[in-house]
Amino acid sequence: MTGIKTTGEKKLMLFTGRAYPELAQEVADELGVGLVPTKARDFANGEIYVRFQESVRGADCFLMQSHTAPINKWIMEQLIMIDALKRASARSISVIIPFYGYARQDKKHRGREPISARLMADLLKTAGADRIITMDLHADQVQGYFDGPVDHLFALPVLTDYIGSRVDRAKLTVVSPDAGRVRVADRWADRLAAPLAIVHKRRDPDVAHQVTVHEVVGDVDGRVCVLVDDMIDTGGTICAAADALFANGAEDVIVAATHGVLSGPAADRLKNSRVSEFIFSNSLPTPRQVALDKITVLSMAPTIARAVREVFEDGSVTSLFEGNA
Repeated sequence: MTGIKTTGEKKLMLFTGRAYPELAQEVADELGVGLVPTKARDFANGEIYVRFQESVRGADCFLMQSHTAPINKWIMEQLIMIDALKRASARSISVIIPFYGYARQDKKHRGREPISARLMADLLKTAGADRIITMDLHADQVQGYFDGPVDHLFALPVLTDYIGSRVDRAKLTVVSPDAGRVRVADRWADRLAAPLAIVHKRRDPDVAHQVTVHEVVGDVDGRVCVLVDDMIDTGGTICAAADALFANGAEDVIVAATHGVLSGPAADRLKNSRVSEFIFSNSLPTPRQVALDKITVLSMAPTIARAVREVFEDGSVTSLFEGNA
């Protein structure tokens, strides 16, 4: 069965692209529905073809696709799937993007640069998306780029509950890896009732155009430090911050982030780091080359499923996180 019918004959249908069907299946299992059968393939020149194998007329459609690598291909597939739903007379189209691509490009730093996060929102709206459900955006302002409802989910409760159950809270210190992530780290500190420290990056006056000095603001000596961020990409910033904490007497360092992008040199950096554990949500699949014993992946499927149910039943997604974020 692919849909949920209520007394008002509303019907929920859940779809997935090819980027990360495993997470979509987890969400489907939580909801007690099946994924709508979809035929998708690539033409010889790389163009993408999609066709849904069931009628979607009058249905409330939820389409999942996390923007994993190769990111541009999966974004394009998602846009094509949205267009197909719109042209097939779906009642509503909610697009679930656990990891929202291009969110880091949220403003112009210099002239002649794009604001790619805004372009992404425009593309989704033009394709036919009515609503976006996403998680831990790199910049909160990206929510305002989409001309429609945006439900912003948080991995904070899942990640903090896991850490709080495994670490002596009396020895715990939450650490922001740079000044830009202090607000995120502050939420963690409140949730865990732990002190906050910051790794401050500054330029070495003897080395031009290079950040080589990491100063720790706050007491980390003898503490178990939890370095928190929204995403880990190549791992350079977070591993350098961990080294600074150990240099300042930290007993142990744990890294926690919502999105484990883990591209390029991340595998070697995580493997060679003194960090005892890296904790991520399953918003993205963990690359095979980064399959390390010290990586823990926590499922966000129950949270996403609850958000879908609230949207479908005209409930409150905000109520899922009141007091947590």
